[in-house]
Amino acid sequence: MYVLLGLSVLAVTIILLKLFQFLRSGVRRLDFVDPALAALQKDDHNGALATLQQQRSPVAVVMESAIRCGADRAMSAKDVEAEVSRVGSAQIRNLESWLRGLSSIAHLSPLLGLLGTVTGMIAAFMRLEEAGSRVDPSILSGGIWEALLTTAFGLTVAIPAMAAFYYLEGEVDHVRAAMKDVSVRVLRHFGKTPDYIASRDDERIEDETHGI
Repeated sequence: MYVLLGLSVLAVTIILLKLFQFLRSGVRRLDFVDPALAALQKDDHNGALATLQQQRSPVAVVMESAIRCGADRAMSAKDVEAEVSRVGSAQIRNLESWLRGLSSIAHLSPLLGLLGTVTGMIAAFMRLEEAGSRVDPSILSGGIWEALLTTAFGLTVAIPAMAAFYYLEGEVDHVRAAMKDVSVRVLRHFGKTPDYIASRDDERIEDETHGI
């Protein structure tokens, strides 16, 4: 029970810290994307960068990197893709920090609770054996409900932790998709679309041509 109590405190701490981080970063705010792209379409790179630098969003950081790299004529499309991917991966790793720990707590808590129940049941039956012929049902029933408390507490810790993990993981996936979308749109403006996107577009055009 003390171990589970410690894990519950750790889980609550992780959840609150991640929620604060996500709220502070504005992971759901994407209202800056369209103004930055509009400035980019007008070849106002400084205006687009100024719009992005006012944001704390990881998407803004990746978009800013894509604009700077795309505008650099010395960088090839492959180099630009590698650099933008590096920046995006760093932002995603920052968002995913401690999520694995939260997942571990959610998976380990029921097992620890079950372990406590099993050891408690063993202790209850040992007391029952020691009683011999003077068997008192309260000895067994008291030991059983005490043992089952650990399983209940383990599930109480695991269920909210697992729910929070899936929610936070979904937010990270949303940010990852937004990063990919804005980086492709920016690099397409500079004619430095990643190879896998360009090849997919070529296949689509070829299919449409054959259809005609």
